[in-house]
Amino acid sequence: MGWKVCSTAGCANIIDDTESKCLECRRRKDRRRTRIRNPYNTAGHQGFRRQVLARDPRCVCPGAVDHGGCGKHVGMCARPSTVADHYPYERTELIELGLNPNDPRYGRGLCARCHDTKTGLTRPSGFRAQ
Repeated sequence: MGWKVCSTAGCANIIDDTESKCLECRRRKDRRRTRIRNPYNTAGHQGFRRQVLARDPRCVCPGAVDHGGCGKHVGMCARPSTVADHYPYERTELIELGLNPNDPRYGRGLCARCHDTKTGLTRPSGFRAQ
């Protein structure tokens, strides 16, 4: 394995040669989202969403918080799925791990209520600063 400098202009962090940007620059880039530059509006994410919701047409939230659920119900929710939730890792964690956040293996179909409650528990204010 070799080493190189992060490709972000002005960043002098040293990274291994399998990456293009350091972890700090990747996080900073992800936080600069706007409506136009939102990763959830990309063709890749839209494909991820379609595939996850086709596979999970009903909400697969298990209910129990310690099993990745929202804590609002007992057992499977089974409402119609409307949100493709990144699971078991958040989108930013998948990127940090070098995994494809648009791979349907890292997603599950949830109803909006379960997703919003789960996200509020795991990422207060929507996107917690890390």
